[in-house]
Amino acid sequence: MDLESTPLNTLLDTLVDKGLRREPPTREEALAVLTASDDDLLDVVAAAGKVRRHWFGRRVKLNYLVNLKSGLCPEDCSYCSQRLGSRAEILKYTWLKPDQASEAAAAGVAGGAKRVCLVASGRGPTDRDVDRVSETVAAIKERHTGVEVCACLGLLSDGQAERLRAAGTDAYNHNLNTSEATYGEITTTHTYADRVDTVRKAHAAGLSACSGLIAGMGESDEDLVDVVFALRELDPDSVPVNFLIPMAGTPLAAEWHLTPQRCLRILAMTRFVCPDAEVRIAGGREVHLRTLQPLALHLANSVFLGDYLTSEGQAGRADLEMIADAGFEVEGADEVTLPAHRADGAGQARTDLVAVRRRGAGTDLAPNA
Repeated sequence: MDLESTPLNTLLDTLVDKGLRREPPTREEALAVLTASDDDLLDVVAAAGKVRRHWFGRRVKLNYLVNLKSGLCPEDCSYCSQRLGSRAEILKYTWLKPDQASEAAAAGVAGGAKRVCLVASGRGPTDRDVDRVSETVAAIKERHTGVEVCACLGLLSDGQAERLRAAGTDAYNHNLNTSEATYGEITTTHTYADRVDTVRKAHAAGLSACSGLIAGMGESDEDLVDVVFALRELDPDSVPVNFLIPMAGTPLAAEWHLTPQRCLRILAMTRFVCPDAEVRIAGGREVHLRTLQPLALHLANSVFLGDYLTSEGQAGRADLEMIADAGFEVEGADEVTLPAHRADGAGQARTDLVAVRRRGAGTDLAPNA
């Protein structure tokens, strides 16, 4: 197909047809989605929405983050407020005890979350850390039968994924974040290949793999297409799409290049490339999508509820109202998220939009859920 002479509606019809058949677009087609004009935005959203509804209906899965250990990380990831050398004035605390983590998770479950994501800063877990997390998983599942638990602990060593699985962990998150070609520009203390290896370890251990990206770090359209196609090849069940939260005190604090329209095109491209994966609107949606967040629900079938690791999110009640007002419904605990074939197998800085988390885990204040 000569994309330069192809009408956009024809291209979108082709992408919908491919998405319904789980066939990937070409790189050129994916790039064309990213470069579509703002005038054509609603057409792009409507087309990708057809693919989303085919595989996931109007269900929205709610996920809830618990930051088990905040700050003090030895890695130098430029986007992260917990990084080595960060001057961000975030909460810093060592490991939550299992009962503290379970209490934090309870707030999210009460708000409708069916998956709890346990995150800890650091390069990767020690064997003692795996024991801690295993105890926490047990405490959460004892209190909330049926809740899904995802761990995000950094790079895994041999055998650790199997131990987490045996302890009842359902999923493991480790994002690729950006393209292999540009990875060294944002992180020097580990490699892109290290991240790929950890996702494969999770897969091999029978954990549901979760791996996504961060947009807004100065990457090109080609970089975004590269990382999303790399994710498709790794075949994670869930693909979180994060939008950089430019935290004061981090190297990328001045990276305010995203618009709500570009964020929607990124989500649409991700949906076309990964049509039957759980695409999650993750960190930064409030900061960059702003009032267009409801449109993103036509592209993604999963969101984080409440606050993030070190920054505040939209109030949980506001999330639930947004989902209902947009004509979607919260996915129930007894519903299977994935389709059967998977279940069986540039802008001006808006620092006013970035608020450091001061409630929930690691504090004495009630969480936002």
